[in-house]
Amino acid sequence: TPEYLSTLKEKIAARGLEMNVGRLRTSEAKPTAEATAEIRRQFDNARDLGLTVLINTGTAKAETYEAWYRLTAFAAAYGADNGIQVVTKPHGGVNAASAELLICLEKINHPNLGIWYDAGNLIYYTGKDPLVEMEPIISHVTAFTAKDCAGKGAEVMTQLGMGKVDFLAHFRRLERAGFKGPIMLEGCEVGTTAAETTTNARANREFLERTLAKV
Repeated sequence: TPEYLSTLKEKIAARGLEMNVGRLRTSEAKPTAEATAEIRRQFDNARDLGLTVLINTGTAKAETYEAWYRLTAFAAAYGADNGIQVVTKPHGGVNAASAELLICLEKINHPNLGIWYDAGNLIYYTGKDPLVEMEPIISHVTAFTAKDCAGKGAEVMTQLGMGKVDFLAHFRRLERAGFKGPIMLEGCEVGTTAAETTTNARANREFLERTLAKV
């Protein structure tokens, strides 16, 4: 409701935070008219909140791929009309790695669709080399998730530098491609207390700062 959105904006501002991305959900199993109405409402709410990006993480069910392509194409076009970018990210299934993401780009075929690259996710879901997988789609990468992973199916809520993601190599390649960010830190090792988890999160931020200074 408008009242809910207004209260949410007040809470976020009171905490000194800024919003830049929200979640976009698609309902592949619903009739198209109902599913697109849901998408329009999400964009209208995002516009009221001042968001500039909505992210959808795809679908893992092969039988819903075609419906997902159609709905995401609708979302990309509607978002363009409202000044909000649509992005997707490696997340298994329809957008697991570069081959799948290239199909997404071809099927959706709209300049308002970007890729929010997640090297940790790519390792988690596929076990593939995220630096190699980034190359074919690098011109479409508009944001990057800083998340590490030690191997397929391994923990992703971990400390940066403890897994297989070569962050410096990724950032240097993105810099050569003209990447402007954002880079979003997603997760850390969860401690036994809130204070311990905060310390771990801070360490991950500092890891990023040191790494970016070398780019």
